[in-house]
Amino acid sequence: MRLSMVGTGYVGLVTGVCLANTGNHVVCQDVSAEKIESLKQGKCPIYEPGLEELLERNIKAGRLTFTTDPAAAHRDADMIFICVGTPSDDRGHTDLKYIFSAADAVADVLISLGPKQKPKVIVVKSTVPVGTSLAVKARIAERLKAAGAKGEGITFAIANNPEFLKEGAAIEDFNKPDRVVVGVEEAWVGDAMRELYDPFVRNGHPIHIMDVLSSEMVKYASNAMLACKISFINEMANLCEAYGADVSRVREGMCADKRIGNQFLYPGLGYGGSCFPKDTLACIMMGDKAGVPTPVNKAVHELNQAQRDRFFTKIIGHFGGKSAGGLAGKTIAFWGIAFKPKTDDIREAPAITLMRKALGFGAVVRAFDPVANDNARKELGPTFTICDDMYDAAKGADALVVCTDWDEFKSPDWGRLTEIMRDRVVFDGRNLYRPEQMKTRGFAHYSVGRAPVAK
Repeated sequence: MRLSMVGTGYVGLVTGVCLANTGNHVVCQDVSAEKIESLKQGKCPIYEPGLEELLERNIKAGRLTFTTDPAAAHRDADMIFICVGTPSDDRGHTDLKYIFSAADAVADVLISLGPKQKPKVIVVKSTVPVGTSLAVKARIAERLKAAGAKGEGITFAIANNPEFLKEGAAIEDFNKPDRVVVGVEEAWVGDAMRELYDPFVRNGHPIHIMDVLSSEMVKYASNAMLACKISFINEMANLCEAYGADVSRVREGMCADKRIGNQFLYPGLGYGGSCFPKDTLACIMMGDKAGVPTPVNKAVHELNQAQRDRFFTKIIGHFGGKSAGGLAGKTIAFWGIAFKPKTDDIREAPAITLMRKALGFGAVVRAFDPVANDNARKELGPTFTICDDMYDAAKGADALVVCTDWDEFKSPDWGRLTEIMRDRVVFDGRNLYRPEQMKTRGFAHYSVGRAPVAK
């Protein structure tokens, strides 16, 4: 098939590259000339394992091209995927200006091609509030009508195709999806989408063809559920701390129940990134708009934000609180800035929250992340010291805070840390280290849902 992607962000680029890799001809379009020129040279603007290699391969094969011109992108496309950003405010209200701008550009291309063209399928792949895809359809139809005679006789179809890509494992998720969800209004569109995705479901996993509104809701319901699991296990961890139980043992016993499973049930600093915070708030916003209470989603969001504050009280408490000077003048090292490993995404990252709190209490902040350092420097500015080595970050530190469970943090050189740190104190926000081992090594250790260890 001939496909076009509007937007070369995380979703648009991964989708375009993976679809090109199965033999489709894909044109990726973006308003940023700088990004397009970089992509033409095979330079990937985001960190995602395996993406740059596939990008280069498909450019070389001639199946993947890039342009800033909507007409060049969409002219020969059978399907046009809208993959632009949908930013939201802190109350969950989604800004759809990029979605509608993309729809307007598509409509203009349809008008320029005239009525003799084969009907194109406009696929909304961005995560959007329920009803948005049909609003895109209405927007394009209105623009065709406004064009008068030039817009007469032009037909098109709308579809919704939510993405379920985990950052750090997006290529694997796209190539071997648990399921593909597609919302359509017409049977032939469903057949075309099934043909497109058939190469990716040879594992027997399903392609779900449904109505457009349900398709849009699937994405929100899925992410809201996963966010709920994370907040739930953190709440249980807090109860474990209060009663002297070990959340690691509790988790083992709980997750042995097949009805519960073990995914997304790891205690820690809470969720971050671009999806769970935004999508949970969007569910709350949609509920408020429709007059439907969403107390579970509200509790999930509130608990997630409070989890960071709760962990920070352990840090400030160790240093005696405000009355004893607290963190003022202390050097705090942070390992991990990205919200999760295998990505450079620092959006809504717990580490950023904790680093800013520490700075606000007068601490000197030194931090390291294997891939997110450049993004952190842009986001945080010169008041934070971003180091290019994990041990350099820990040098002279009064405490080490582990915020992201990168592999290189799991078995560090404890002897070296003993030599370079001013004090042997570790705040383990991802429960990477066993308390009994930390006691043997002579480190004070604070984790989540387990009793603290004194030196």
